[in-house]
Amino acid sequence: MERTELQWLTHLIKCHDKELPKLRRLNSYYEGTQPLSYMAPELQAELEETVRQVVINWPRLVVDSIEERLDVEGFRFPGQPSADGELWRIWQANDMDLQSQQGHLDSLVMGRAYVVIGAREDDEATPLITVESALDMYAEFDPRTRVVRAAVKRWEEDGEAGTVKHAALYLPDSTSWWVQEKGEWVEDSEHDRDDHETGEVMVEVLANRPRLKEPNGVSELADVIPLSDAACKVATDMMVSAEYHATPRRVAFGFGEEDFQDEQGRRVSAFSRIIGRMWATEKSKTDGADVVQFPEASLANFHQTLQQLAVLVASISGMPPHFLGQATDNPASADGIRSSETRLVKRTERRQRGGGTTWERVCRKVLRIRDGEWNDDVRSLETIWRDASTPTVAQVADAAVKKFTAKIVPLRQTREDLRYSQAQIQRMEDQDREAADDALQRVMAGDFAALEAGPKPPPEPAPEPVVA
Repeated sequence: MERTELQWLTHLIKCHDKELPKLRRLNSYYEGTQPLSYMAPELQAELEETVRQVVINWPRLVVDSIEERLDVEGFRFPGQPSADGELWRIWQANDMDLQSQQGHLDSLVMGRAYVVIGAREDDEATPLITVESALDMYAEFDPRTRVVRAAVKRWEEDGEAGTVKHAALYLPDSTSWWVQEKGEWVEDSEHDRDDHETGEVMVEVLANRPRLKEPNGVSELADVIPLSDAACKVATDMMVSAEYHATPRRVAFGFGEEDFQDEQGRRVSAFSRIIGRMWATEKSKTDGADVVQFPEASLANFHQTLQQLAVLVASISGMPPHFLGQATDNPASADGIRSSETRLVKRTERRQRGGGTTWERVCRKVLRIRDGEWNDDVRSLETIWRDASTPTVAQVADAAVKKFTAKIVPLRQTREDLRYSQAQIQRMEDQDREAADDALQRVMAGDFAALEAGPKPPPEPAPEPVVA
């Protein structure tokens, strides 16, 4: 039985509500606001006023280490030597340099983010692209085709009568906007429906590590959270021990309350004596008053535990040990550092492959909105990513020059290997053409001496007039 639009809306909202607690929990771990684990409630209540939770935010480090290597640099059609300028113009017009970074980040943290495509009222040649958080959106997949068959986005706005709840419903042939009135969802009369009739939902899911049974993706933090909880617990315990045991304790025999005074003769409070680690008793020892100092406790066991947890995080996440502060007396060589990043680079390349498929589908729908018809060539579109590895500039240049000299790759590919952006490569090619035209004109004019001297330098700017 086919669902009505209202039935789709209520169904998707219920599914989204079920996942929100999990998504918010994952988001709190990235932000470092998660609750303290592994501590007895009684001890936590007793120390609440004096000791705060120590957060070692390894989840953020794990996510950022991958996200920092996910940079889209262009899109290339099959058979084309360079990136497509029109797609890159639309990408830049929608601030996708920033939005794509935010989408990659959210997909790594919460397993997925969403990309919404639509028409722009003021510019038909530039479709609108927005990246949305999984905290605001939910999409359902078709079990047969494994493409999005319906999606919903929700948000709230402050109105004169209080907070107003809004929703956008995305279906294969239409996009509609809804508002909640008196607890019921009704179609928003202030927004016109978009009956695009494309046969596809104008939403794509930017999923992290999707699986056959998990098309919405899996959070990159799933394996790190238990170790992060343990590290925060150990670090907090270390601060508790530092508060009560790391500073030497003193016991004073034969002293009373009246003996603890400041320079003005005023009695010192009990709290000051606690901070000073002084215990006092009026019972005298047999030989009179005396002060005894106990040795402070060592915190080495906490340090060793944190180091072991860091090793486990590095092994699970594929991060190099030096990312987690694991250093040795003999610093690693440059080759050793690059070798330690092999797993991290490979994990990033896997994310590039999955993310590239999503961005290519987005481009396909963007061109459908702009042109009014599907372009079959977009199915073979290639996403150009920045190299996920971190070789030195000298190594990259040496390898690129050798391949170009041996005529293995053309000049444009050499410039891409040198990590120049598509805009920079375009400017270089324009300058190459200008230099070639200039050289041709000199040959035709017989000015061989000037030709050997090289291209003409740019004219010097005229001096500015002096104002008396």
